[in-house]
Amino acid sequence: MLKGVGLSVTSSTIFAGLYFYATLLHPLDGQAIFGWRMLLMLPFITLFLILSKDWGSVVKLCKRIRTVPTLLPLLCVSSALLGTQQWLFMWAPLNGHGLDVSLGYFLLPLVMLFIGRIAYGEHLTRLQKLAALCAAVGVANEVYRVGGISWPTLVVAIGFPLYFLLRRRLGSAHTGGLWFDILLTYPVGAYFAFEHGAGISAIVEEPRMYLLMPLLAIISAAGFISYTVASKLLPFSLFGLLGYLEPVLMVGVALMLGEQIQTGEWMTYLPIWLAVGVLVWEGIRHLASISIRQKSPGNCPGATCQG
Repeated sequence: MLKGVGLSVTSSTIFAGLYFYATLLHPLDGQAIFGWRMLLMLPFITLFLILSKDWGSVVKLCKRIRTVPTLLPLLCVSSALLGTQQWLFMWAPLNGHGLDVSLGYFLLPLVMLFIGRIAYGEHLTRLQKLAALCAAVGVANEVYRVGGISWPTLVVAIGFPLYFLLRRRLGSAHTGGLWFDILLTYPVGAYFAFEHGAGISAIVEEPRMYLLMPLLAIISAAGFISYTVASKLLPFSLFGLLGYLEPVLMVGVALMLGEQIQTGEWMTYLPIWLAVGVLVWEGIRHLASISIRQKSPGNCPGATCQG
């Protein structure tokens, strides 16, 4: 589980960093950046699968599709759910819906917590319940402050849990499934990347793009791979709670870019930061308990323990 927590934290940090990285890609707009991300990520994920000797997961999924042809349309639905989220992530901040999407990310872990309890019968520890309560207070304040829930908020809060739930049901919640999800977004990604030739001209006219675009693909691929592996290793509810780290980090990036937290927003962010702190504390306690068990005489392979 510790590996899953580490990968989840890594992916949240990477995705939050992409919020800042996108500002370096001017004059590309959010839709063009989305298109190029989808197109350029696949080669790097393919390379990762080959080097990590996990290409077999793609081969197995291909065999399953040949055996069960009805699996392909469902994989297309999975790909569409992921592609929609990635498009919205880049489109919203540039079209006045950044706050709506942030609220969706705040609601997302609570929705996943609910699904984990209902669909998988998962039980929360006391500290996880406390973290969920703190987060619920922050989310409730944000809903009250904004005055409603917009469609971008609902797309994030409902679409992502449906994506993870569908992948688990299809047995594609692994890096091979991620490879197929990105492959199936290629037609849409190509449309946004090459629409009116704006994306191509911007890259040709800006030599720095020859470095920045491959780095975008590498960073994005690393984030997706970490996120996918974490979703497989962690219980659904804990994976959802750890998702609060990403919007918190996104707030930090926004502050770095000159935005400010308004007075009414503090009752949103403080409880959520407290929820993250509770989860971190639980993780520290879990590490300490593992260390104690490893050092106990009963767990030593020989007559004595070293160190």
